[in-house]
Amino acid sequence: MNPMNRLELYTEMVRIRQYESRILQEYHADKSPAWDIGAGLIPGEMHLAAGQEPAAVGVCAHLKKGDGITAPHRPHHFALAHGVDMNAMTAEIYGRTTGLCKGKGGHMHLFDPENHFSCSGIIAQGYPVACGQALAMKRKGTDNVAIAVAGEGAANQGAFHESLNLAAVWNLPVVFIIEDNDWAISVPRSDSTATTSNADRAAGYGIPGVRVEDNDVEAVFEAAGAAIDRARSGEGPSLIEIHTLRLWGHFEGDAQAYRTDLETVDERDPIPRYAAMLLESGELTEDQVQEIAATADAEVDAAIQFALNSPIPAPEDALLHVFA
Repeated sequence: MNPMNRLELYTEMVRIRQYESRILQEYHADKSPAWDIGAGLIPGEMHLAAGQEPAAVGVCAHLKKGDGITAPHRPHHFALAHGVDMNAMTAEIYGRTTGLCKGKGGHMHLFDPENHFSCSGIIAQGYPVACGQALAMKRKGTDNVAIAVAGEGAANQGAFHESLNLAAVWNLPVVFIIEDNDWAISVPRSDSTATTSNADRAAGYGIPGVRVEDNDVEAVFEAAGAAIDRARSGEGPSLIEIHTLRLWGHFEGDAQAYRTDLETVDERDPIPRYAAMLLESGELTEDQVQEIAATADAEVDAAIQFALNSPIPAPEDALLHVFA
């Protein structure tokens, strides 16, 4: 991997982290002194992906126009890495009319037809949808691929197994991504999953499976590159499980009393770890660290202001843009 690519991977991870950090602040700003999940400018649940940036950035670095992603309930990192407009996404999170879904979907229901991006709060829901995308791509004769993303808890859902089987039978151009952050909400994978690696399950469907350890963005980049190239060339689906890290709670407001690994979380943060490596190799300077963060901050500030300045939907708009 050349230095320019490494710098691009780092820059995109910082951009995503700055966005998530700001959304974290905005979400909590008007929910005190008494916690009320329904209060404030951003009401409802909020699932943030801090610590899981390597999965999105390493995969999406290989995608092009026409490729699709179906993401889970923790979607912002994949949305941004895949080119979803930050302004429109932020407006959707704030429930404004300029949002991706006119403010009707919120942060777990981001739909961007232009970039073939969607997400859902239903566990493993995106896997069969990605198979449908991949079937359409195959029938159209394009070399586009579909990326299906879910957490390790989703690998125990029927939709996961049905989708892998169908993709293998029909030789679909789809890559299944599992983000293993060790916790299916509050349940450790050791209490819910018989195998230590969901990548091993790929063999049951006759497709390649690989597990990427250490939340390593470059290792993700390499594994995703091989799987996506395979799909583009007509060789069919693959499964990649990425051992990543959930820095924050399952949702905002999660006290995380169940977590036994909190003392080591900060030291496993992938962004400062990657920055240290690039600084040591001379591919990144301290000045660049500050410049990259400042550029990301400015973009995020503009997106927040765009959302705040956008109109709130009128009550009668509830009947628009929906199925009758």
